[in-house]
Amino acid sequence: MQFKDLPIGAKCRIKAFKAGSAEYRRRLLMLGISPGCTLEVVRIAPLGDPIEVRVRGCLISVRKDEAEILDIEPMP
Repeated sequence: MQFKDLPIGAKCRIKAFKAGSAEYRRRLLMLGISPGCTLEVVRIAPLGDPIEVRVRGCLISVRKDEAEILDIEPMP
């Protein structure tokens, strides 16, 4: 399953970062998204992009194409 396919309210755990831009990986790390952390999809924009997620108690927006760098595992 990919991050962009998660519905509102779904939770997932970040397993790792896939190959991608080192600069964008660094940006995600600064925002608190790191392997092992939990993300919850809070809101999806009307046209589907960006996606608002809760990570470590903060809300951030992530673009779908940029979120493809995340290797996730869905949580119940």
